[in-house]
Formats: sequence, structure tokens, C-alpha cells
Amino acid sequence: MDDCIFCKMVAGEIPVVKVYEDEAVLAFLDIGPISDGHTLVIPKVHCGEVHECDPQVLADVWSRLGRIAGAIARAMKADGYNVLCNNGRAAGQIVDHLHFHIVPRRTGDGVFTQWPAYKYVEGRAHSIRVAIEENLRTTARS
Repeated sequence: MDDCIFCKMVAGEIPVVKVYEDEAVLAFLDIGPISDGHTLVIPKVHCGEVHECDPQVLADVWSRLGRIAGAIARAMKADGYNVLCNNGRAAGQIVDHLHFHIVPRRTGDGVFTQWPAYKYVEGRAHSIRVAIEENLRTTARS
């Protein structure tokens, strides 16, 4: 896409600090990191959100993600790491190009301290499952 900042990075029009690149994937340090080593992993082919991507594009990214994450964790001497993917504005996606964040973590760093979990009211989990199953059947036919 002509106006996609990540596509411009892939094309070399915008400089990045690359940590990995091959024919299908580019990984680079985030310009607004949460921690040292915070890296974005993107497909070189443009797609917006996970559900919009060709399965091969997802396979290309996912098959490299583990190796890249492990290298980052070791290099940063991290105690762990998060792999995050925001899909849509409501979920925090700012750039409309699929990307995975690898965020190296240290014990007690205060980043993403806890999910605000809740319990489903009776019957709600079942109705959600039914709605998801119906949508899966619909998309399988498309």
C-alpha cells in the first residue's frame, strides 16, 4: 500500500533498525519501546489484521517468530517476553499492517501487570461459543 508506513519500511523508504530480514518477514526495533529490545515482526506483504491475511502470510510470520523471540530474549537477558498482536483500533492497533510485538520482560518490571479478568454470567459462555461456531461455519463456506 502506498500510504502504509510499514510497507515503506519494507521498501527501504523509511529507515529502521533491522534485527532480522528474509524474503517474507522484516523484524525491527520499535521506535517507542516498552523495554529494551522491543521488536516488531511484520510480513513484507501488506495485510491489515490477522483475519484478513492469507494463511501463507501468517505461516511465514509465525514460523519465524519463535526464533526471533528467543534471540531477543537471550540478547536482552530477559526473564520472559510477551508476544502481542493488536487487531483493530479498539484493540490498540495504530498501524494498519499486521505486526507482532516481542516485548522482553524482567521480573517485577511493572509492564502489563495483570489482565482485568472477570467471570461469565451463567449461560453467557455458551452463547458466545455458539456465535463463534456459526461464524466459523460461515467463513469456511466463503
